[in-house]
Amino acid sequence: MAAPTPAPDFDHPPRPMVQRIGAILWPSFFAAGVATMVFFAFVDPLELRDLTFPRLPLTRGAGYTIGFFTFWLATASSSLFTWILLRPSSRFNGPRHGR
Repeated sequence: MAAPTPAPDFDHPPRPMVQRIGAILWPSFFAAGVATMVFFAFVDPLELRDLTFPRLPLTRGAGYTIGFFTFWLATASSSLFTWILLRPSSRFNGPRHGR
């Protein structure tokens, strides 16, 4: 019978910061694009402006832009929270040792 292999010090090596940021922003960008298309298929930005900020001189294009970045912020927050929850526990509890 073969001896068990020793457990690695960490679950996996840390990822570069640019890869971590990309893993959060890139999927949220696509999700925000889809959410923007679906939302503005049913809601006119000028009517939304008239309901919320009637004295603000916003154009339809500015409404689409603000809507997209709002959806992007919301979906990026969701992706960030998921990334926080999925981080390996060994980063916080120290190296894993054989049992």
